[in-house]
Amino acid sequence: MTPRKKLQGLVAATITPMTPDGQINLSVIRQYVDYLVSEQNVKNVFVNGTTGEGLSLNIQERKQLAEEWVCQGKDKLDHVIIHVGALSLPESQELARHAAAIGASGIAVIAPFFFKPTNKDELIAFLQKVASEAPAVPFYYYHIPPLTGVKIRVEGLLDGIKERIPTFQGVKFSDTDLLDLAQCINKNEREEFAFLYGVDEQLLNALAIGADGAVGSTYNYLGQKTNLMLQAFAKPDLALARKYQFLTGEFLNFVIKLGFGVAQTKAVMTFVSGISMGPPRLPLVDASEEFIVKAKAKLDSIVWPDGD
Repeated sequence: MTPRKKLQGLVAATITPMTPDGQINLSVIRQYVDYLVSEQNVKNVFVNGTTGEGLSLNIQERKQLAEEWVCQGKDKLDHVIIHVGALSLPESQELARHAAAIGASGIAVIAPFFFKPTNKDELIAFLQKVASEAPAVPFYYYHIPPLTGVKIRVEGLLDGIKERIPTFQGVKFSDTDLLDLAQCINKNEREEFAFLYGVDEQLLNALAIGADGAVGSTYNYLGQKTNLMLQAFAKPDLALARKYQFLTGEFLNFVIKLGFGVAQTKAVMTFVSGISMGPPRLPLVDASEEFIVKAKAKLDSIVWPDGD
């Protein structure tokens, strides 16, 4: 599944389906792939990340999910990016080798967040050790300081990174520091790297400063609407693009006030797609029935510019 073109556009941060007793449910991945492609017009996925509860899964589970997404995505998906980050360097390296062996389009790594790197050289050293285990696979840094607590600016990481990590292709930028993102894009004069934004409710802001696309959980169930926003932005029809962003934000603002996280995302995806995503893994707990009723009513009440 070696990609022929730069990673851009929408990338669904995939949910990990689980059975009622908390085991990963591989049996619905094929249906999940078909749903993303046919219903949401999303052909890129980011597997085993935050939305996928990747750090709550064991190594074997992560490998099984990666294999299933690559297998079911063959000839259907453009890019299958596997997140291989872990607190343990040897585990992350093992996952990187596995992703390469199964033909993943790319790998991504989060910063270690218990014993944390304190400067860019320490972080790059860790990333390089992982990337070198998959020397023919595009490598992406997964920047998410709100969860890792690692606030090393990405702008600084870019200086000389190709010499340290020859496979480096870009960043999943999941932070609200648009100044840092803007400086990254400004440095990327030759458009060598891909910058994919990870804060769904602020995507239009990121597009305005040159982001190549986005990785996020809402593209599992609002991918079609967000694609229409991308099309409006490209025309350019900024008023229409803003309308889509505002309506996405209206939904997210509503559910965030109710308490919105991975468990609730699973519930929303279940009622929108009809594919059971199951419960989250502890310490996360199931979305309440009250949340499901209110979230569904809110989503159903939104009148999108395309008439749905």
